[in-house]
Amino acid sequence: MYVLGIDIGTSCAKCLLMTRDGAVAARSSRPYPLLVPRPGWAEQDPEWWVDAAFACVRSLLTDSGISPEKIEGIAFSGQMHGLVPLDRDGRVIRKAILWCDQRSEPQCRETEERAGGRERLLNMTNNVMLAGYTGGKILWLRREEPDSYRRMTVFLCPKDYLRYRMTGKICMDVSEASGTGLFDTRNRQWCLPLLQALELSPSLFPPTLESTDLAGHITNEAADRTGLLAGTPCCAGGGDAVVQSFGSGLIREGNVGTVIGTAGNVSMGFEKYTPNPGGMLQAFCGVTPGSYMSFGATQTAGGALRWFRDELCRDVLARAASADADAFDLMSELAEGSVPGARGVVFAPYLSGERCPWPDASARGVLYGLSLNTTQADMIRAVMEGIVFSLRQIVDIYRSFTRVESVTASGGGAKGRLFLRMQADIFNVPVTTLSAASEGGAYGAALIAGMGARWYQTPEEAVAVLKTERRVLPEPGSQKAYDKAFALYSRIYPALKEVFRFGAMTDASGK
Repeated sequence: MYVLGIDIGTSCAKCLLMTRDGAVAARSSRPYPLLVPRPGWAEQDPEWWVDAAFACVRSLLTDSGISPEKIEGIAFSGQMHGLVPLDRDGRVIRKAILWCDQRSEPQCRETEERAGGRERLLNMTNNVMLAGYTGGKILWLRREEPDSYRRMTVFLCPKDYLRYRMTGKICMDVSEASGTGLFDTRNRQWCLPLLQALELSPSLFPPTLESTDLAGHITNEAADRTGLLAGTPCCAGGGDAVVQSFGSGLIREGNVGTVIGTAGNVSMGFEKYTPNPGGMLQAFCGVTPGSYMSFGATQTAGGALRWFRDELCRDVLARAASADADAFDLMSELAEGSVPGARGVVFAPYLSGERCPWPDASARGVLYGLSLNTTQADMIRAVMEGIVFSLRQIVDIYRSFTRVESVTASGGGAKGRLFLRMQADIFNVPVTTLSAASEGGAYGAALIAGMGARWYQTPEEAVAVLKTERRVLPEPGSQKAYDKAFALYSRIYPALKEVFRFGAMTDASGK
């Protein structure tokens, strides 16, 4: 028997079938584009997710030959914070505004002011309102597109919209709701005092469920398009950051998880509600009742390396195409030809603004330290190191209030040997990868489906199926070079903060 995990990412839909012992029996994926209508904006057509996910599932079943009758449950994961506004007939009103969209910065300040200040807001939600969060997008829609706002009767986030299309049921899980910035995470319910302060009708907010709760069953229409059996039970699932952390075994304090995907995040699981001093981290409900996850998210991680590949490594792309090789693997080989610290080149990956520890939509990418002796290898290595440096700043926040004993790495960055080595050396703790770490949110979703199917009675039983694949210990010889480069990296944003804001004002005025 199997369970199915479906993940709606920023760049593609992924799905996989998992057996009770945690083995991945089959997988499939389908890509879709990202729209950037203006600098700092990011949108997608929700129908792209539906078409890709349905095709993905049908391909999975066809190619694997696995009968849909053998699937005991389904759960969902997906990019968080996106705004999908629906009208009274359940139809999408406009393209979805995504997590990496930064247009709602003014509405974030408005939220804090109406709440009575940052500390008051933290007391309500345990989160500050970030530009990536859904709440600011709702306020932006009300101000900038009032016709769309008036038509909106409810909103969903990306994976919730897919689940709605597969089950006909409108709801949102508590981990996803936490990422709207409008959710009382302590009490696991919508924060009515904040909604009142913002003059937002509670009717806009969908019912919430725990991630392992039954959220509906596959409809006849979804069965026709996917090949699934109508009536197959579907769990609510969760936001990808939370689900992927669960799928990496992060259920105890002291073990940090890192994800290098399009964005990056550092997370830790807690078995009880934990305050978020200063709002430096993002505090979300976990995937099991009473559990919590906290995160520090960077806006651009693997996305920065992809940008560098596409724009500045076209020779590598051509070589990869002719040799039927992976361009990222070739770039990693080139980076190993440089040295720790990239010979003085430092990269700040603020290509779409930044979230933690600098919540600033106006921040922009910086490649510092170039000279006539700088090589392509140095620049590639600097980009990779800059991504890990952005994660180290978050690891250091955790170290300010709890212990950090180990790191579990997942996401695309867990595939590459050099990224793992960099993390062990830059964090100065052992770094481990687990079975299915590269599967991302789809695997965590499958574990949730397994809990929903009563395969596992506790989260400990669920994550017990994970197996250690690689363990990398820090090399003391690299520490000095990395610490020096990190010290320089840490000064870039404070030194250029006003420059970034001046640039944003210039872009806005067109002068």
